[in-house]
Amino acid sequence: MTEQFVAGIVGAPFGLNGFVKVKPLSGEIEHLLKLRSVTLRRNGKERLLNIEESTATGSGASSGGVLVMRFAGCDDPETAKDLCGAELLVNRENAAPLQPGEYYVEDLKGLAVVGGADDGEILGYIAGIIEGGGGDLVEIRLKNGKSKLVPFRKEFFSEICPEKDRVTLQNHWVLK
Repeated sequence: MTEQFVAGIVGAPFGLNGFVKVKPLSGEIEHLLKLRSVTLRRNGKERLLNIEESTATGSGASSGGVLVMRFAGCDDPETAKDLCGAELLVNRENAAPLQPGEYYVEDLKGLAVVGGADDGEILGYIAGIIEGGGGDLVEIRLKNGKSKLVPFRKEFFSEICPEKDRVTLQNHWVLK
């Protein structure tokens, strides 16, 4: 099980005191405002930074505003600019809280996709989740090596069981 998640992407400097904009990937920022330190990953290198200050600005600050952070040792726009593009990593306990029926994408990757019939045959494995205009798509890597995209909706997936390492695909025809 994945213990660390990319919770946001560091953006452009904000103001003159070393703040940077942070784009939260979950769309939620309340959990990020509680952080005191984070790991930033950029160009394959990770470093732990203490957060000196964080705040939400703009309308609907808790759910749609801009999150800005200032990290220890980052006191001016030039230093802040060097952080641009870094991934903000958090531990599982600091990730966005899940609602019933929600899952972390990382927990779904690699799960077996089994048929909805009584046979429970393994049809493939989840390779990833892709955000689409009409909803998320599950990329399924079939046993023959090919990939298929299936809408991530309950009409297609009747059961999602990360604890059992599988999801149940209701209709096989979508893989043809």
